[in-house]
Amino acid sequence: MAKYRQSSFRRILVTRILLVFVPVLLIGEMAALNKARSSLLNTARQNLTDSAINKGEKITDAIATLKTNLLSASQTKVIQSGSATQAEKFITKLAQQLPNKIDCIQLKHLQKNARKNQIIASSCGDQTIIEQPLSFTNDEIQITLIAPPKPGTTGKREPENQLQLLLSAPVYNQRGNLAYALIIKTTLHRQIENKQGSLIGSLVVIAEDGNILAHPSPETIGTNIKKYSDSQQIQSVIKNAIKGNNDSLNFNFSDGNESVAGYTAIPNPITQQQQQKWIILAVVSVQDALLGLDEIKLILIVLTVGLIGASLLASFYLVPYLAGPVEELRDYALNIHSHHAVQPIPRNFKIKEFNQLAQALDQMLERLKAWAEELEIAWKEAKSANVVKSQFLATTSHELRNPLNIIINCVRLVRDGLCDDREEELEFLKRADDTAIHLLGIINDLLDISKIEAGKLSVVIAPLELRQLLLELINLQSVNIQQKGLQLKCDIGNEIIPVKADEVKLKQVLINIIGNATKFTDKGSIIISTKIQQQGGKSHVIVAVQDTGIGIDPDQQNKLFRPFVMVDGTTTRKFEGTGLGLAISRNLIELMGGKITLESLGLHQGTTVKIILPLIDTSLLSASEKTEEKKETKKMDKFLQTK
Repeated sequence: MAKYRQSSFRRILVTRILLVFVPVLLIGEMAALNKARSSLLNTARQNLTDSAINKGEKITDAIATLKTNLLSASQTKVIQSGSATQAEKFITKLAQQLPNKIDCIQLKHLQKNARKNQIIASSCGDQTIIEQPLSFTNDEIQITLIAPPKPGTTGKREPENQLQLLLSAPVYNQRGNLAYALIIKTTLHRQIENKQGSLIGSLVVIAEDGNILAHPSPETIGTNIKKYSDSQQIQSVIKNAIKGNNDSLNFNFSDGNESVAGYTAIPNPITQQQQQKWIILAVVSVQDALLGLDEIKLILIVLTVGLIGASLLASFYLVPYLAGPVEELRDYALNIHSHHAVQPIPRNFKIKEFNQLAQALDQMLERLKAWAEELEIAWKEAKSANVVKSQFLATTSHELRNPLNIIINCVRLVRDGLCDDREEELEFLKRADDTAIHLLGIINDLLDISKIEAGKLSVVIAPLELRQLLLELINLQSVNIQQKGLQLKCDIGNEIIPVKADEVKLKQVLINIIGNATKFTDKGSIIISTKIQQQGGKSHVIVAVQDTGIGIDPDQQNKLFRPFVMVDGTTTRKFEGTGLGLAISRNLIELMGGKITLESLGLHQGTTVKIILPLIDTSLLSASEKTEEKKETKKMDKFLQTK
């Protein structure tokens, strides 16, 4: 078998600390970065959505302001008079006062007899700002979008000025006839380069048909979103915006870089149809949206490196405190066998658990020494027990041989017809029968003790009424007690005593104990009593059998419950028996969860045997047991009264 490579506790401690600490730090750093990135993107999306709404409101407000000012200017007497000098001054002053960027304001003739598109007054020279003829069907202001030159064509392109509009208002002369047109050329938005990290966003305006009206890249203006790869995503944005939803999204647009945009929709100012919309987007690159992420990443990297270094220092600092005591205890354990003198176990460590471990090892060594001494004593006792067992076998063989001889002799006398009459034959047969029953009892004891040693002796426990059982046994044993001229006293009360035990085995134990009390008592009395006792929060019943017999020497009492051990061979010889009754009784009572004890003040001072059993609830007893107990109580009362 291959031998696994072993490592020291110090090395394992350091490597395990790092193996646990470093992955946790890296996972924590990745989770923190993902959380920071998600938080920054969510913040950017919210800001860009608000920015898009703000940009849309500014465009709407600017157009409304221009329309109001243009309409007011068209109704002034100076403009209606058609005077070039006065109109020139008014227009110049008006261009300066308007809040928006005004590229040009012109007043032009519309009358048929006047020169076509003749400029009356202009703030930007004689170059007309609109070539096509103007016609007004009503008094409303007309708004026209100045489209930039298409890609691939020549023309003046102003990359910064976007969303250029022409606003035209009809002007009536003093006679009330439509004579002039007041025209304003304005730039609603001027694209400027946003500062890095700004979440205001660049303006992108898309018409409902997909044409791009404003964009940070001038070459993109005038194109349609259908030519770009993410046109479907932009189409979904247009649909959502038209429905009135203000939201944000990530997409790739024109330059191929991932961007974040917030969007909204405003009414199309060029058409009078309310359902037509302009889609307003505030767009920034993901790089700008996550500008602070690099700083967070740098901080996390520095923090991670610092924590790894700190964990290394901490592990090297902690290892001596943890590994040192273990190594000292190891050295002590390895060298125990070579210590000629008893050396104390290392203690006084700085960690409480190691001191407790040292104390536990010390206690373990003491227990091992004690166990070694106990094993030595047990070995000596085993040798003695072997001698005792041989003596027991000799005694038991004598106990078996005598009854067998009696049985054989009685049977042969009857068989050989040596009896004088039938009555004598029956007497010998009765003696053989009694001896056979006695022999059967000895054999049963031997079988029980064999089962005890093999661990096969078992009991069947069930609820029973102990007082009823005692009454039955007292009734059975009273004849033997009275034949010896002994007085029987009972003190078992009148209350039900519910216990859980094996009824047959418990009868066997009680018969054995009462029989022993009768056997070893020549004069005096036998007292059977019960007592209820509380112990450890539980209730127990104590059944005591007290006699005034030969008693037992206190030094010999602990031997009585051992099998194959007899206190006095001469006593056993006198009263017969194998000495196994108490050993069997103790094992049976312990299997029932009880306890049996023996007390004697000495020789010729009597003996008291106590059986302790736990009580159970009275409700567990069956109704028939309670009824039977009442009948036995009445019988026993009559029996005691007659005695």
